[in-house]
Amino acid sequence: MAASLLPLLLSIFFLLKLSSTTANLHKVSNLLRSQLLSQPKPLQDIPPTRFFEVTKPIKIPKTKPCSSLILQHDFGYTYGKSPVLVPYSPPHCPSQNFSKIVLEWSATCKGRQFDRIFGVWLGGVELLRSCTAEPRATGIVWSVKKDVTRYYSLLMKEENQTLAVYLGNLVDKTYTGVYHVKLTFHFYPAVGKYSEILVSGHTPWADLILPISRNLPLKDGLWFEIENSTDLEVKQFKIPRNAYRAVLEVYLSFHENDEFWYSNPTNDYISANNLTGTPGNGPFREVLVGLDGKLVGAVWPFTVIYTGGINPLLWRPITGIGSFDLPSYNIEITPYLGRILDGKTHTFGFSVTNALNVWYIDANLHIWLDHRSTRTQGKLLGHGSGGSLSTSTLYMKGLNASFFTQSSRSISSTGWVKSSHGKLITQSIQEVKYTNLMVMGNDGNMQTVNQTIHFDDGVYINSPSLNYSIKSSKLFPLYLYSDYMDQGNKTYLSMANVTLGFNDDMSKLVGTHFFKTSVENLQTGQGSMIVKNNLVSSGLGSTQQVYNYSSPRFCYFRNVSSSNYTILYDIENSSSCRGRSQALVEFSHGKFSSIPARKVFLTSDLQEDEKGI
Repeated sequence: MAASLLPLLLSIFFLLKLSSTTANLHKVSNLLRSQLLSQPKPLQDIPPTRFFEVTKPIKIPKTKPCSSLILQHDFGYTYGKSPVLVPYSPPHCPSQNFSKIVLEWSATCKGRQFDRIFGVWLGGVELLRSCTAEPRATGIVWSVKKDVTRYYSLLMKEENQTLAVYLGNLVDKTYTGVYHVKLTFHFYPAVGKYSEILVSGHTPWADLILPISRNLPLKDGLWFEIENSTDLEVKQFKIPRNAYRAVLEVYLSFHENDEFWYSNPTNDYISANNLTGTPGNGPFREVLVGLDGKLVGAVWPFTVIYTGGINPLLWRPITGIGSFDLPSYNIEITPYLGRILDGKTHTFGFSVTNALNVWYIDANLHIWLDHRSTRTQGKLLGHGSGGSLSTSTLYMKGLNASFFTQSSRSISSTGWVKSSHGKLITQSIQEVKYTNLMVMGNDGNMQTVNQTIHFDDGVYINSPSLNYSIKSSKLFPLYLYSDYMDQGNKTYLSMANVTLGFNDDMSKLVGTHFFKTSVENLQTGQGSMIVKNNLVSSGLGSTQQVYNYSSPRFCYFRNVSSSNYTILYDIENSSSCRGRSQALVEFSHGKFSSIPARKVFLTSDLQEDEKGI
């Protein structure tokens, strides 16, 4: 494939105008991230800015929720300290039969502060992984609402549990932002008696959820830390002997030297140019999950860009896709139940291919139990896995270079489980493909990245009386660009733009009933900054986003654009389903698809004048 692309890629490459300015590639990883700007005193008549992530609203029943404020806390200097811990027990509501449970995180902040990753755990089970918004002098407010109904059995467990929140924040004379947080659960009573049983024999939520995370007490989050490509983090667990289905839900996030892993150059490029301080290991990463040392699943993560990433002005007030509610990833463990139903202790292990410091990873093991028996039986019938990874240097002359990386991975497993529901044969298949074209120009000051991840997975359950399947086809396109142009007098222009997409087509077959849902989410942004004496003197960031969701019963569309904190237009429709929006097609194939972007390490260090940037 690389060979067939070579003539075209080289033609494009030689059309680039390469200047002779001194290379600054080796400075990019530290540029601006630690540089600060003075901000004016807050204007009293300016209300706080509301930040938001574009996503479909949660479909809730027409019943009054029973709401419970679980935590209210001010996160000041919390970095390296214990998570905030509060006791949790099921709510005392008139009804104890709920059809929807929603977690709501609401927060305010004022001043200057970095974007901070945080997590919420209940009994060691992670419920939410998120990133804070970056404040401004006049203050910000944001909220995250997440459907946590899949954790029903955990939230309704009749015993005292501990809810933990870790948000590592630093507060001093420079970083003044304190995050004022409220965490609430909303329990929506079902209309009538709610007892949803799928044709596959199990409820939508598991009977038991085991934490695959670190144990308290800690001076950090409950996630495991993967610091390099040889790290392997392992957690022991034991499941009840009457389990008949198991799904591992994986949470992950990437930081520091791997926050922008998709733009990391190859080690050959770094060594050939004697670069120091430049994150390397190339642009490919995958999270590998092992069960007792055997590979059972892989995650090729969506490229979440946090609220301070690329150019912070891009994410004000529209934040990056997935930044407020990072996606989790499901791996079907049911085919392997026959190997872990022995009442003994087993292990899950996590590693990251080509990892640099640092990845935060943990998981939740969702288990369905057969309440009509004390023991089920199972057997693994087959397992196979294979993968490939290659990187081709298309061109390299000094700091100007072009690389093409491609990879593929397939994992399949089949097994049966015999329970009171009968003998169910489950097959799980993962198929993933990846390409990344990276071009370095302008003596290392300019970079473009064009990356695509295709992530297909499916679960198929068969028995004499049942056909059940669920298939998902995900597409994660990413196009980045940045350039650094010396303006003289210790001043330079930094340009950084991004095109980011998250598409997911999911289909489900239950007996003779077929359902399909589709998500098309495309975000584009263009940003520039004038930097003098390592301080940003002016800047501009514009973002456009089109979100389109469709399902048999509910459809949602939103088209929104912003520029420097101001919403330019916002079109929203949830009353009808018209298929793919023409606006989305235009964004996919029009002028914005050719606008790239690259990492620039700037957080809340932009100067806000009296008009507000």
